[in-house]
Amino acid sequence: MGKLLPAFAAIIAALILQAGVAPYIAIGGVVPSFPLLVVVTLALATGPTEGAAAGFAAGLLFDLLGTGPVGPMCMVLTVVGYAAGLLHEQMFAEGWLLPLTVLAIAALSAELAYGLILAVLGEGGSFWSALVSKMLPAAVYNTSLALLVYPWLARFLRTDRPMKTFKRLA
Repeated sequence: MGKLLPAFAAIIAALILQAGVAPYIAIGGVVPSFPLLVVVTLALATGPTEGAAAGFAAGLLFDLLGTGPVGPMCMVLTVVGYAAGLLHEQMFAEGWLLPLTVLAIAALSAELAYGLILAVLGEGGSFWSALVSKMLPAAVYNTSLALLVYPWLARFLRTDRPMKTFKRLA
């Protein structure tokens, strides 16, 4: 229960931000994906099983709150959460470069997968037009937002004690 409550709170907060704040901070029609940031951060902090579960929950709620088809974001966030969680064991330091790189790749992958699924379902416009005008800019926007959100969110979702690093004094 100790690690379930912060994850649940983060997912609910991300969905509230997605519905209430994201449309107002859109840049050129590109909206950030707060659930994606939470799912990837949770996966990096806890592992693949928790990442997939968080992705499923956040994606399903995202789909249910929206007007599009139910299922695409659920599937995308589940896979992205699991894939990012596989790198949990490699998160060996408190640095920001590796998590930010994972978040950037996850953001681009999620945007591409979601766009492909919507194209297959016949939703939205041209895939190639959306790739240039929405998907790539959204991946850059989410990565930029991750610079601000990841450090705070990682501390909030961390389930173990912070690692101690040793420095030489001489």
